[in-house]
Amino acid sequence: MKYRKLGASDLEVSEISLGSWLTFGVGVEADRTRACVDRAFSLGINFIDTANVYGRGAAETVLGEALSARPRDSYVLATKVFFPMSDTDRGLSRAQIHKQIDASLKRLRVDHVDLYQCHRYDPATPLVETMEALSEVVRAGKARYIGFSEWSPDQIEAALAIPGVERFVSSQPQYSLLHRRPEKKVMPLCAAHGVSQIVWSPLAQGVLSGKYAPGSKPPADSRAASGAMGGMMQSLLRDDILVAVEKLKPLAAEAGCSLSQFALAWVLREPNVASAIVGATRPEQLDENVAAVDFTIDPALFRRAEQILASAGAS
Repeated sequence: MKYRKLGASDLEVSEISLGSWLTFGVGVEADRTRACVDRAFSLGINFIDTANVYGRGAAETVLGEALSARPRDSYVLATKVFFPMSDTDRGLSRAQIHKQIDASLKRLRVDHVDLYQCHRYDPATPLVETMEALSEVVRAGKARYIGFSEWSPDQIEAALAIPGVERFVSSQPQYSLLHRRPEKKVMPLCAAHGVSQIVWSPLAQGVLSGKYAPGSKPPADSRAASGAMGGMMQSLLRDDILVAVEKLKPLAAEAGCSLSQFALAWVLREPNVASAIVGATRPEQLDENVAAVDFTIDPALFRRAEQILASAGAS
């Protein structure tokens, strides 16, 4: 494993991190969660990312159980706040931030998280109130640093301009060979202000693993075959996209790696990326993903991949 500094913090995070969206506490039982966490640690992963809304607290609960026997300083733990936890509990108001951090810490069985992230921007709460509340959480020792996910450049700049509050050290955007939008404005802005990217969906919900064939139904056990996720993935499952992804396989073979490893190595070529979040339902899935950090791939192969996907209309 290799490690990178997370923004203007003193946190060193593994280039591959373990996520828990749609898996731990939701689709994966506790014993397999523990097995995945154990394998992650054995491979050198030290960064675990979750959120209060994943399974309405279930992911935090099962992670808390899986991590409970490990020294607190042996891993970097991140969670998030914003999405509804009940009919009345949602958003980034001062009251909600304080209520939700306490609930997250209880479920995670820790006295602090290393990174507390705004899961989205809250237009219903004054930004100053949100930033002051996050700062109070840090000053109370309940979080070491703060971050955000999927904020616009204007929202990021507005937060950075507020005096006397804690500074963001991380951004969590969707980013992959099939979704390059953050490169335009978010990454340059963040790089200039000591904010690193923690990338979600670096394999485009598995499309960049090459397991979805054009003109064929998704495998029965795949994410695309599931109800809600199947709908969310439709834009990625167009035949022109899948045909283009098929054309990447010879490039990965030339690089001596799998297509998943090629896609992860492409994400990690970006200096502003500190870590790429991967999910796992079985421990062995992590072995292939973690191996991506060891490949040094000719940038010309990456450029060819970018051109192939651009011709198919990938964003």
